[in-house]
Order: sequence, then structure tokens, then C-alpha cells
Amino acid sequence: MSNKPTDNKILIVDDDLDLLNILQALFEKYNYNVVTAVDGKECLKELEKGFEGIIILDVMMPVMDGLETIKNMINEGFIEFNKIILLTAKKIQGKEFDDVYHYIDKYIHKPFDIDELIKAVDELSKIERRKNVSLNYTNEI
Repeated sequence: MSNKPTDNKILIVDDDLDLLNILQALFEKYNYNVVTAVDGKECLKELEKGFEGIIILDVMMPVMDGLETIKNMINEGFIEFNKIILLTAKKIQGKEFDDVYHYIDKYIHKPFDIDELIKAVDELSKIERRKNVSLNYTNEI
């Protein structure tokens, strides 16, 4: 992973505080601005404050799980400027998943290889950067 400019933001949402702290330290090492939340409700609060970037979202959490969080993001209009990496320890299927699967940019099973997560974040940050460049170019014409 190459060093990224500090405008690349990651919101890590997981109720496992050890994992939350490890991932925060890892991505801050690569110059990402990292915000954390322990459940879906805290995630939505960060989105209400204006967070836009990559969201690493656990599925199984208390208060509001990851799939319910995505549904709320869609309903509140927070989905457009965010990329979602969904982390899960279980296979997800059925109507609940069918409603949100096309909003998930990457699906990673726990336990996961940290290199796989780093690669996914790196790829999604490049997509964001291209999107922003094309928007800036269009605005300048």
C-alpha cells in the first residue's frame, strides 16, 4: 500500500474494540484519516456530520447491525459518496441481503487476511480519487 493523501477517509465500524484499534493504527500509518464507531447508530452519526469515504463495516453488531446500517444509509441519502467494505463471520443470504448487496463494494469474510483488506481499501481509494478527478475536471470546463 502506498502512502495516501490525508483527504482519504476511512470509517471503521465494529463492536470488537481490539480490532477497531488495530485497524485504526494500521490505516493511520498509511496516512488515512480514520474515524471509528462501535455500531451502526454511531456510524450514522458520523455520516450526519458529513463523513464521506470508505466504510469498513462489520455485519454482526449490537444496537444496529451492518445490513440495517446500509438500509439506513440508503434511506438517508448517505450511500452515494461512500464505498462499503462489509466484514462478516457468517454467510449472509436472503431478502435482507438482497436489498443491500449491490451497495457493497467488497465483501470480506472473518477471519480475514489483513493484506486482503489493505488491498481492498487501496483499490477503493483509487476509484474515489478517479471519481473526484473527473468531477473536478468537469467542473472546470
